[in-house]
Order: sequence, then C-alpha cells, then structure tokens
Amino acid sequence: MNMAEQTEDAAAVAAEQDLLDRMRHSAAHIMAEAIVSMLPGTKLGIGPAIEDGFYYDFDLPRPLKEEDLAAIEDRMRQIIAADLPFVQFSVDKATARRLFANQPYKLEIIDELPDETVSLYQQGEFIDLCRGPHVKSTGNVGPIKLLNIAGAYWRGDEHRPMLQRIYGTAFPSQDRLEAHLHKLAEAARRDHRRLGKELDLFSIHEEAGPGLVFWHPKGAQIRTVIEDFWREEHYRAGYEIVYTPHIGKADLWQTSGHLDFFRENMYSPMDIEGQAYYIKPMNCPFHFLMYKSQLRSYRDLPLRWAELGTVYRYERSGVLHGLLRVRGFTQDDAHIICRPDQMEEEILRVLDLTLFMLRSFGFYEYEAYLATRPEKAVGANEDWEKAMSALRSALERRGIDYRVDEGGGAFYGPKIDLKIKDALGRAWQCTTIQFDFNEPERFDMSYIGEDGREHRPYMIHRALLGSLERFFGVLIEHYAGAFPVWLAPVQAVVIPIADRHLDYALQVRDELRGKGIRATVDSRAERMNLKIRDAQVQKVPYMLVVGDKEANSNSVAVRLRSGENLGPLPLERFEAMAREDIATKKAALCQ
Repeated sequence: MNMAEQTEDAAAVAAEQDLLDRMRHSAAHIMAEAIVSMLPGTKLGIGPAIEDGFYYDFDLPRPLKEEDLAAIEDRMRQIIAADLPFVQFSVDKATARRLFANQPYKLEIIDELPDETVSLYQQGEFIDLCRGPHVKSTGNVGPIKLLNIAGAYWRGDEHRPMLQRIYGTAFPSQDRLEAHLHKLAEAARRDHRRLGKELDLFSIHEEAGPGLVFWHPKGAQIRTVIEDFWREEHYRAGYEIVYTPHIGKADLWQTSGHLDFFRENMYSPMDIEGQAYYIKPMNCPFHFLMYKSQLRSYRDLPLRWAELGTVYRYERSGVLHGLLRVRGFTQDDAHIICRPDQMEEEILRVLDLTLFMLRSFGFYEYEAYLATRPEKAVGANEDWEKAMSALRSALERRGIDYRVDEGGGAFYGPKIDLKIKDALGRAWQCTTIQFDFNEPERFDMSYIGEDGREHRPYMIHRALLGSLERFFGVLIEHYAGAFPVWLAPVQAVVIPIADRHLDYALQVRDELRGKGIRATVDSRAERMNLKIRDAQVQKVPYMLVVGDKEANSNSVAVRLRSGENLGPLPLERFEAMAREDIATKKAALCQ
C-alpha cells in the first residue's frame, strides 16, 4: 500500500470512528432521557462515548437491577423511533443554572466552566449540558444494547457520592451489534478472574488487602516456567540478572525525582531509626546506584542489567481489576547503559528479544508506536534526535510497521511501545523501550571515554512482558485457560481404570516426571469418564488412561483435552511426543 492509499485508508477509518463516537454519545443522551422519564427525581452525572460503547452516571431514587435494563432499552427505542432532532444552542451561565436548578452535579460542572456561555443539546423535551457533537436526530442512532450496571464515584473521587453507571453500546447495523455481543460473551468466557478461581491459579483477599495477588501452586508453577524461560533467554541475549532491595531511603527517591513526580502513587514512608524509608515503586534508582559503585570505562559498555523486581504502587480501589490492575507486581525490568554509538544496535537487540519472547508465548500480532518529544522535556535536542533516529531505524530495519505518537514520549525521553493482540483481537500494552536523559543527569552517571574524559552514558529502560501479574492475566484470557503444553501447570494426568491399575499409574507418573513432564495421578474412587471430564474442565493437555492392556504392554491410552482420542501409544512414544510439544512450545493443543 502506497502513502496515498495509507492516507486514504486512515481517513476512512477516522470518519467511521467519528460516526460511531457521535452515535454512541447520542445514545447516552437518549438513555438519560429514558431514565429521567421513568424515574422522576433522577440526578444526572455525565455520559460520554467510550471505546466500543457509552455510559451515563446517575444518582437514582432507587438502586437499579439488571432486569431494569430491558425496560430502559424499550423506552430508548421509542425515543429513537420518534426521530427527534438533536438541537444545539448556547445560554449564559445564569440561564443554565436556572435550567438545571435541581441537578447538583450539572450545577457543579457549570460553575467550573471557564466561559460565560454554556453549550446545551436538546432532543424533544430533554436538555443536557454538552459540547457535542451528535448525530442529526435520534433516528440516526443504530441498534443499541445496554450491557451492565456498575458503581462509580462522582468524578472518580472515593470521597464523593457513589453513582450508578449504566454501560451500553450502539452500532450502525444489527449484524455488527451481534458480532460485538458475541465477542463480549467470549471475553466473559475467558475472563481471567473466573478462570483463575475455576483452575485454582490465584486469589486476592480483602483480609490481606485489595490488589495483592496470591499465587496458588498451579499459578506459581506457570509463573516459575515463565521466569525460568525469561532468565534463560536474557542470559542468552547477553544480560546480567541482578537483585535489589524492596525499600530505600527518602533521599534516594528525592534524587530520582519520584517524590516530586510520583509521590501520589507511593505508599507512606516508614520510620527506621529516625530515617524515612519508602517501599519501592520502581527498580530504576537501585540499578543506578550499582552503576555508580565503581568507575566505568567505555570498554565496559554496554551494560545490560535485568531484574524481576517486585514493586508496589498505590492504585485507587475502584480501578483495581484482577491481575490486570494491582498494587503489588513484579516487573520484568531491565536497564541498558551504553555509549551513543551503541544505541541503535542495542535497540535492535531489544526488539529481537521482544518479538522472540512474545511469539514464544503465542502472540504474533501487535501494534507498534513511536512516541516523540512532548512540549516539556529534558535533554538536549541533539540527544533527542539521536535517540529518535535510533528507535526509528531499528523499527524500519526489522520491517515493523508503526504509528507515530506525536508528543507521546515521556518528558525524559522518546520510546517504542508494543501492544500485543490476543485471540479476540484486543490490544494489551506490554513492551516499552524507553530512552531516559533525566536519570543519568540526576545520578551524575558517567564513563571514561577513549579520550580519557568523563562522558554521560545513554540509558534505555525496557520491559518486555510488562509485569508478570498482568501478563499472566492476558495469557489466561488469550488461551481461555487452556495453556500450551510447555506452560500448563499439569501437563498429563494418569487415570487408572480400576484400583488394581493404580500401581502402574504411579509408575507412569514417576517415569514422566523423570523426563521433565509434569504429571499427576487421579486416584479418586470415581468412574473413568468422570475423571476424564474433570481433567478436560481443568484443561489438562493429556489424559492417559491405563488398564490391564496398557499395564501389560507398557503403554498409555492418550486423550486430548479437545476430546480427540489418540488411542493406545507406547509410553516411550508418548514421552517423545510430549517432550517435543514442550520443547517447541507448540500451541496446537490449546485451540
């Protein structure tokens, strides 16, 4: 596709998205009108279009139930069928206050508006504060569906009133709406929180604190496999693995700038012998101190230091979400400290390692973004240009299509972001490759160059998986809990047909374990078919049924979790098959 075609395609996509946004924003207004007509005394919050839908926040005279949604939908369809025009007009603040005299949340917004005129939209008798835009009339809103009810603090402030938020969606056609609803149903089936409980992978306990993850034995087994693979590939790629403390003195976080720019996400300090210490929200400052522990030469660079470092950040309870948004998590963190002439080669190495690892986990589709210098930034223009050139060149040399995120870089440097796409086509932010011109200055990092003088090194932050907790949540949903054999916590379950076959089942289990295959025996006094069904529900890749015939021939009858029956195989042949699937990280059994 040439540049003109790309531009035309992008314009078409933007136009369609604009239509969807206007339609969904209009649907939010229609929902507000429906609620006001059905529940007098309703206090209105706000109702924007969001990705894939819309919502509106209400302070209602009674709590809503899920069964209320159908009645609200019916009233919305009546308003849509009436084909009422959306009319925009402006009034002064005094008039707006009179119009919304019984709407305290609207009055709060009006008082905060910088202009003396207030933009309003009206359909029929219903008027709302709004800048727009909307579709021409209610009849231009396509098929709608209300999805669920949730609680939401007014303006996201836990100290403000809790409102009832109704989520919905709208599409130009019924076919597209049905396709979206099917995708939502599939996402619910894959929800990592439900599967985490059903497969006994992890839990979160209010008694210990929200956002803190307990890894159960099966989940911990998967995490161990991920960590072992991560370490092995990092050593292979020339990294050195380090470990750093979990707390540090306040002076350290002052030097790094976290107390100035990140304090709201840090937990309160603890007093240790009269000194304030903070639990770490990031690993970076500790790596910088290690760098400064000795004089560095240009010959020592690049240094590639990686750490699976557990950090803690304060997140409001309202935004916590299973494994995807937590308060304590382990980052697959690394810092590359290099000379300017080494930049591009190091970026290439990071990209190669990133793509290899993501593909190993079954992620082959991704979106790449190149984030450029924001309006406020530190560092010389020359350094920014060199860093941008290195990032851009690395992407292009590897043939990676990317979008430019103008001004989207951090104040301390440009970056590459990779968002992987899961089995449902959802994008997840994982990999970040970030230049940093700020911390080397703050920590006065240097190396001795060939000229015998001190020089400031370039530094690259990077995370490939992001955090183990979030990545694990994405993995669960990507595979719907049916992990590839190499990741599955139990790779094979041996099922004896009768009690007399238990000894042979235990022998098979022990032999498989000796070959590095994670095997268990289901020794329960239950029917064979029930054991097979339970193993399928637990998404175990292989079920090995053993009876008299198998015991006498040193074989196993192999069934797959997909329901496929491979029949009897010599144990040695099964071992070879399983070990090949594990070694090649084969994912076919997951589908």
